[in-house]
Amino acid sequence: MRQFAAAIVLFLVVAGASGCGFIDYYFLPPPEDTAQELWEAGMDAMKDKDYLNAQDYFVKLKDKFPFSPYSLKGEIALADAYYLDKKYLEALDAYKEFEAMHPSNENIPYVLFQVGMSNFNMFKGIDRRQDNIKEGLEYFYRVEQSFPDSEYAAQARDYILKSRRILAEHELYVADFYWRTDRYGPAWNRYKYVVENFADVPDLRDYARRRAEYAYFEYQKTLADEERMRIQESWLLWLKNWL
Repeated sequence: MRQFAAAIVLFLVVAGASGCGFIDYYFLPPPEDTAQELWEAGMDAMKDKDYLNAQDYFVKLKDKFPFSPYSLKGEIALADAYYLDKKYLEALDAYKEFEAMHPSNENIPYVLFQVGMSNFNMFKGIDRRQDNIKEGLEYFYRVEQSFPDSEYAAQARDYILKSRRILAEHELYVADFYWRTDRYGPAWNRYKYVVENFADVPDLRDYARRRAEYAYFEYQKTLADEERMRIQESWLLWLKNWL
């Protein structure tokens, strides 16, 4: 028993001689990462394309150090990590939150453009609803109009054309469906809409104009004489404006 007690005393003396390192290591919680360390770890993960871990680091940075300058940068980096990970809904929310919280930040042109791109990348096909394309188009317009001298304005203009082409193709998809199912009235109206609203997509506009003529002549066969005369007058005026 005396030998055991002596061993304990010797152990405590050795531990004391080495400072409190032993106690700190085994009994105290490890020190938390600083804001800078979380930021740097997140950026290292981004360089390695480890977007999941990058998201984790940037979320911790945002939650633990909301007033740090690194947190401000981390908010955009978090949105970028979602975007590069193809989590476009999460990216949308993160970019929009940044805009709402920091509307005068110098990175707003980039953030607005990325909101547009997140929407654009959720495009599934011309046979689907185009809500995301429409919203993305609004943000591309904002970049072009509010920040014409930014490096993102030219890219925004390019995606405006791409987005409008998708919207025109969607309208023609619906119009062609009505045509194939002998619903010439709705087909005519859809083709007219493309002609009147998509002059910047000339090949699709010209296709729509030709189809509108055919659809109208088929449609008027189904009308009573009085209704046919009323529509024919408006049709001839419309056709004259687009010839």
